Amino acid sequence: LVGFFEANEAANAIPLTVKISYYVGASVFLSSVLWTVLTTNETPPKDIEAFNKRNEESEGLGKALKEIWGNIVNMPQTMRQLAVVQFFTWLGMFCVFLYLPPAIAHHIFGAASERSEVYSDGIEWAGVCIAVYNGTCFVVSLILSKIAKRISRKLTHSICLLCGGAGLISLFFIHNKYLAFASMIGLGIAWASILAIPYSMLSDALPKRKIGIYMGLFNAFIVIPQIVAALGLGWVMVTFLNSTHLYVVILGGISFVIGALCVPIVDDVAEEEDDSLPSQVPAES
Repeated sequence: LVGFFEANEAANAIPLTVKISYYVGASVFLSSVLWTVLTTNETPPKDIEAFNKRNEESEGLGKALKEIWGNIVNMPQTMRQLAVVQFFTWLGMFCVFLYLPPAIAHHIFGAASERSEVYSDGIEWAGVCIAVYNGTCFVVSLILSKIAKRISRKLTHSICLLCGGAGLISLFFIHNKYLAFASMIGLGIAWASILAIPYSMLSDALPKRKIGIYMGLFNAFIVIPQIVAALGLGWVMVTFLNSTHLYVVILGGISFVIGALCVPIVDDVAEEEDDSLPSQVPAES
């Protein structure tokens, strides 16, 4: 099917498969937003007068910036600790997003040039690999909470990140396109945890009244590594990594490992509170 579409495209034109992918993605995204807006009921504050008073006190750009800065300064300890984990985690993911397809095309398919047919085959196979790690993510997500309850969220997240790191680093030793699926399974395990466990740990550590504010600020720890990756990875690849895309992907795997090693420093408030509770209620005399 891909070959049929691309055979009908003029040279240097955007392939029809890419156009269709964008149209489908945009439709799904818009449908998801509309479904959420139309079906989700917003619960009003219990004390509406106090809520309105707080809004009046924070009106104006100056007051808003002051409030944001105050929230950053008084950021919960768990959030600060997770920020370190998130930085290395998402730096690793952006190595994948930006460099995995050309890495597969050059390293596994042996493409010498981006104009070669083999390179196109490699890029297409990278799409299959991406499907594998997202499929793995879906399956692992179904059992992730049970694993976390059994061995703790921190240990679960560390193990998952190590699986992702091992998967990316293992690509260096793989030259068979089907064996690349094993690497993608490791990445998919990490991806499932990345999308869930940090937010689970964070939500338990936030004051309920400011959970929306801090969840929004938490996204900065995704944006910052994204900016670092966009501005710096190309230079790093050319300057230090012999312009080899695979080495950037391996760098992403190393970043995952560093993130996994940082997870133990995180204070998981909910689990620490559970550990502090007595194991059984003493019998009344």
